[in-house]
Amino acid sequence: MSVLARSWSASIEPQRIFYAALAVLVLSLTLLHFGFYRHKLILDTVEYHRYGGAIVDGKVPYRDFRVEYPPAALPVFALPAIGKPGFTLYQRQFQVLLGLLAGATLLAMAYVLRALGATNERLAFSLGFFALAPLLLGSVLIYRYDLWPAALAVGGLAAVLAGRRRWGFAALGVGFAAKIFPAVIVPPACAYVWRTRGRREVLLCLGCAALGAAVFVLPFVALAPHGVWESVRRQGSRPLQIESLGSGILLAAHQLGGLHLNVVTSHGSQNLAGSLPRALGSAETVLLAASLLAIWLLAARPPATPERLVRYSAAAVTAFVVFDKVLSPQFMIWLIPLVPLVAGRRGLVASALLALTLVLTQLWFPIRYWDLVLDLKAFPSWAVFARDVVLLVLLAVLLVRAPEPEPLRS
Repeated sequence: MSVLARSWSASIEPQRIFYAALAVLVLSLTLLHFGFYRHKLILDTVEYHRYGGAIVDGKVPYRDFRVEYPPAALPVFALPAIGKPGFTLYQRQFQVLLGLLAGATLLAMAYVLRALGATNERLAFSLGFFALAPLLLGSVLIYRYDLWPAALAVGGLAAVLAGRRRWGFAALGVGFAAKIFPAVIVPPACAYVWRTRGRREVLLCLGCAALGAAVFVLPFVALAPHGVWESVRRQGSRPLQIESLGSGILLAAHQLGGLHLNVVTSHGSQNLAGSLPRALGSAETVLLAASLLAIWLLAARPPATPERLVRYSAAAVTAFVVFDKVLSPQFMIWLIPLVPLVAGRRGLVASALLALTLVLTQLWFPIRYWDLVLDLKAFPSWAVFARDVVLLVLLAVLLVRAPEPEPLRS
């Protein structure tokens, strides 16, 4: 084969891999509408439909009606509501929007891998993992809006690595205004930009992130400051959710030793009440702060390589998921496009562990969720505990020390 032919083949092969992964992704999302994926659905789209209809009617969120979600989530609720469709049509249009966001996330992953100089094999594995992940996690993926902040998080990373740093930080800022968690990627990204481009560029990037968040947040702060503050206060005061790590430990103690647990419904979720759950919730908050600080400090150490930025970004989001007092099934969506980007054997092991957490989540949600919260049955209790433990192992795998490659020099 001539040099020209080899060059053409090398450039066309990644495109084929991407389109193949996109086709598998479309098939996976389609299959979620059939068979056992349809059993005992728990739909957040009912609430989204109500929000979207109110916005289309001209009502102001946080002032005229209470909203549980951050301001940058509102466009995803409102767009499918244009024309005031009934619930069935609204849900169909919402899922079409999610499909577009899933495709955009896949494309952002491809750009990240291109910036990392990934081989075709690594590209196929990472994109293939994302394309098949909906089948592992189940129906929760198409009835929650979490693909929107996930797309912003990965898109922000892709832009930073591609040299569009300010646009990348702006995307992370919008992601923060949509679902908080993309903010934990900002410190590793700052460390990377500081060491590669200097302090001035970091300050400009942070300004872009603040601007991206402010575009969505400030109008509602001006129109309905009390409503916005009440939304923030309610989210910040949430008790220990029944699926969190602390609750998983208590569920295991209930199954092994008959520990009495009091399940209450508040803040839009089912939670554990009592002094022991409160203490574990406080401990989780401390662990969350300590783990994020440790990850950010590790990310700030040299060398500043794209691979390190990707790994510590994935680790920061994983820590946010596993140590938060709330661990809803849709939080798994945040990890699906990030963990497979990690390189080498570490990335393969981490992806395998993530796949296991997705399957463990689907084993009890949604089909056995009410068995868990109403009767504290053994199978879903142990499934929650196992999933949370595997998430801890996944975090350890992402953080375990290994020889770092030397940074490329021009």
